[in-house]
Order: sequence, then structure tokens, then C-alpha cells
Amino acid sequence: MIYKTKGVCSQAIEVEVDGDTVKSVQFVGGCNGNTKGIAQLVAGMKVDDVIARLEGTTCGFKPTSCPDQLAKALKEIKAQQ
Repeated sequence: MIYKTKGVCSQAIEVEVDGDTVKSVQFVGGCNGNTKGIAQLVAGMKVDDVIARLEGTTCGFKPTSCPDQLAKALKEIKAQQ
């Protein structure tokens, strides 16, 4: 799934889920090292655990962040299953 981000530097997040597990994540744009790190950390984690850890994370004065947008993408995927 490709999730179009809102309110952050990255433009989109490509997310692949296998059942209830995050298989892979790739951010398009954003802070390169940080988004690569997030992608590596969440690979293999349960979707619900990623949502619980990342949802609500902010970036500076923004009400959202790339990790928060990933949580929103995963919630959207769950809703479609």
C-alpha cells in the first residue's frame, strides 16, 4: 500500500503487511536517516505494537510526524482487512 502523508516532510510511505506483521516500510522523502531507521526498527513487528508505539508522535511544532503518519497508514491498512 502507498499512503499519502499529510503535514510532514515525506510525501508518502510504502507499507507492506503480512497478516498482522509489518513486512517492510519505505518512506518517500523526509529525513533520510531517521526514516530508514524507523523502517528497519518496525520491520517484523506486530502492526498493533507499531501503532501503539508511534501514534501521536510529533515533530517540532507540527501536530504529526513521519512515525505518526506510519501509524495512521497501518490503521488504514487494518481497516481495509
